[in-house]
Amino acid sequence: MAEKKSKLVEIKTKQTTASVEDFINKVPDEQKRKDSFVILEMMKKATGEEPKLWGSSIIGFGNKRYKSPTTGREVDWLVIGFSPRKANLSLYLSIDISKHADALKKLGKHKTGVGCLYINKLEDVDTKVLKGMIETSLKKK
Repeated sequence: MAEKKSKLVEIKTKQTTASVEDFINKVPDEQKRKDSFVILEMMKKATGEEPKLWGSSIIGFGNKRYKSPTTGREVDWLVIGFSPRKANLSLYLSIDISKHADALKKLGKHKTGVGCLYINKLEDVDTKVLKGMIETSLKKK
């Protein structure tokens, strides 16, 4: 079987130079704003990197080129990150969140998408389990 050629695809959501702290400070919901600063510190400590704003609403750490095994397309994307969305806090920990199945059972109240973890507020989850998930995500990168 012939290997698919790599093709770097430019996506709309790119790393910016906007201030992460200014962005978080503009989050209208006070609890979400406080939780965002806690998650920011967790991810900063785990990655040893400074956060960057990706697009207008995603706080990301690191930069990695991901390649689709089916299409061969490549995109530059954050290694881990999160976004304080109106409905919940969206955490981007891996391309396949199901790889965290064991930890998810212990986490507490949450929902998942293909690559996202959604929580309403930090008090709904076990932050030690969340820290472990962040650290595990970084080891798999």
